[in-house]
Amino acid sequence: MNIGQIGRPFTWVRSKGWVQLFTLLCVTFFSHLALAESLESQAAQDASGVFGSLFSYIAHNPFVFLFLSIAIGYPLGKVTIKGINLGSTAGTLVVGVAIALTAFSVYGLHINAPGLVSDIFLMMFMYAIGMKVGPQFFSGLARGGLDFVVIGLIVVFSNFLIVFFGSKLLDLAPGYAAGIISGSYTVTAVMGVAQSAIDSGAVKAPAGMTLDQISANIAAGYAISYILSSVFIILLIKYLPAMFGVDPVKAGKDAEAEFGAGGDTEALPSTNGFSNLGVLPLDIRAYRVDHQELVGQNVETLFHRYPHAAILKVVRGDEVIDSADNPQLQLGDIIGIRGDYHVLIEGGESTVGVEVDEPRARNVDIEVADIHLGKSAYTGKTIEDISKEVGFGIYMKALFRQGHQLPILPQTVVEVGDVIRVAGSDWCVQQTAKKLNSNPIVESTLTETFYLALSLLIGYVCGHLSVTLGGIPFALGTSAGCMLTGIVFSFLRTRNPAFGGPMSEGARSFLQDIGLSLFVAVLAATVGPKILASFQGIVVIKIAGLGLVAALLPPLLAWIYGFYFRKMNPAILAGACAGGRNSTPAMKGAQDECQSDMPAVGYPVPYALTSMIVLVLGYLTMVLY
Repeated sequence: MNIGQIGRPFTWVRSKGWVQLFTLLCVTFFSHLALAESLESQAAQDASGVFGSLFSYIAHNPFVFLFLSIAIGYPLGKVTIKGINLGSTAGTLVVGVAIALTAFSVYGLHINAPGLVSDIFLMMFMYAIGMKVGPQFFSGLARGGLDFVVIGLIVVFSNFLIVFFGSKLLDLAPGYAAGIISGSYTVTAVMGVAQSAIDSGAVKAPAGMTLDQISANIAAGYAISYILSSVFIILLIKYLPAMFGVDPVKAGKDAEAEFGAGGDTEALPSTNGFSNLGVLPLDIRAYRVDHQELVGQNVETLFHRYPHAAILKVVRGDEVIDSADNPQLQLGDIIGIRGDYHVLIEGGESTVGVEVDEPRARNVDIEVADIHLGKSAYTGKTIEDISKEVGFGIYMKALFRQGHQLPILPQTVVEVGDVIRVAGSDWCVQQTAKKLNSNPIVESTLTETFYLALSLLIGYVCGHLSVTLGGIPFALGTSAGCMLTGIVFSFLRTRNPAFGGPMSEGARSFLQDIGLSLFVAVLAATVGPKILASFQGIVVIKIAGLGLVAALLPPLLAWIYGFYFRKMNPAILAGACAGGRNSTPAMKGAQDECQSDMPAVGYPVPYALTSMIVLVLGYLTMVLY
């Protein structure tokens, strides 16, 4: 081995993995030193010494425990081995359980994390999930995605039946089934609704068990089945086409030929990506006014004469005049014109004058905005008419009606309630929105707290309502109620982007990540001291076997339905099966195998549908088991 080969591992550590490696070393070193110190001590309950004092401090300051679990769990979850990693949530759970278990077993310390923290952040997480999947779900249904719905239902209900009756057959104690559903489906939120069933009193501990032990069983079932299902679902979905004699690359190309010519290309209003500028067939070029017939004409007058070429800037010596001032042109002015490439190339110099290099005339910031049409003189008119009258300096990117994207054609008639997506300078966008009796909705870093609090309040109240059937109390659950309001609010925002005020995608994503992580950290503090009791006997083998069957058999059944009975394109079908199993890495594996992005077409509807249903089934599992 040469010196260069010896140095490569250290290069990897420096460039990619030093944080993860440092974390692993710290966890290992931390645990071994704590254990060694406890063995030297005469009493295991004596929290003395450096590590004893540290664990004592953590036990008496639970918020230190929560954030320490996240701080170590996140980088641990990113450690990747052959493309597989735990993920931030599972990493946080593993670290939290390790700390809580060590504190109890070595030093006899209990970490009592506030349950209110768990409740609040779980509800925020569920609301954020609802905001994400709502538009995908309803738009997918509207596009005639009945097959995608059926695939999602096959996967989610077969998973439930396999786990529920399999747990009964294997005589697993209460709690394991919900944990296995959560892990085999790789939906950590199921643990949340399962725990809420315990907290609400819907679950009663059988003789000889405590509710805390049931919670520990949930975590144990999740931990084992999650790791196995995360790995094997990727392999299954990736190689499903080849297993059934299908050329995945050809399937991807066939799907592109079938779907590539049409379909929606723009994100729905107020959803992630709606403000992406993309590539526009427009350009801003600078010309010197050499033609006498333009002299004395103002910018607005010239727009009505040349609606496809708007003047955005006028440079006159050292002065830069914005189009908002509607200046009159003078001979020798340099003007920045925005228009279609071919219009500017073919007619720019012949109409205005020689093209010049003047950055000040071309320096115009372009933004993307959604405009919800109010009642005005322009509703009921065609896009061609509107473009001539109010389309100064803007480019119409998309048109939506009731959450559906419509083709932008000259004779398409706009109606009250439609959403037009435009790209242009701030002043041009503002003017267009004003004439259409609306306000432009642009991407914002702000979030309207009033609507956030209101939706959480409504979700909590709805989820708290209970109905008793056959002596068994049934309730949606506060966390599921918050997800439902998130779905409804996000659905309404696709109709009217102004509804609910600004909602930053960054804020939504943060609520989703930190909400679930803090919930899992609190759960780890609760179940950590008791989790070893959940791994007695052959229970680990039972959980692993049942979890694998529940993870792999349902998408296989869905594939058989789509492939043999519905004759679906295999590339899109693979994406639908991955969506039904809530596995984005599996969908990515299918894309790699097909050498196409088309598996993503089948992913959203089953994903959104099963994301909701699996939570309800997780709750029912706890109540009915």
